[in-house]
Amino acid sequence: MTQESRKLGGPDGQAVLLVAGVADLAVSTAGSALGALRGLLRRSDAAELAAEAEQDLMARGRLVLERYATPPPAHLEILAREAMGRRAADGV
Repeated sequence: MTQESRKLGGPDGQAVLLVAGVADLAVSTAGSALGALRGLLRRSDAAELAAEAEQDLMARGRLVLERYATPPPAHLEILAREAMGRRAADGV
């Protein structure tokens, strides 16, 4: 432990250490991702791989939009439809 890190003992110091750790993790993850991307670009089937990735992303996008963008039907609307269905079934 260096003398500088010993000075960072309070809550502010812990926050600084936490942010520095997250930043280091982000940089190392980005470096790994770039290395993997370089490896993918060297492949001979890169065009097919990119097309499959695009299709996968579009499918995921559709799922997200279906899950979150479509509002659920109104509760009273559902009850009214059920009541109309019962009336029609009873012949009223």
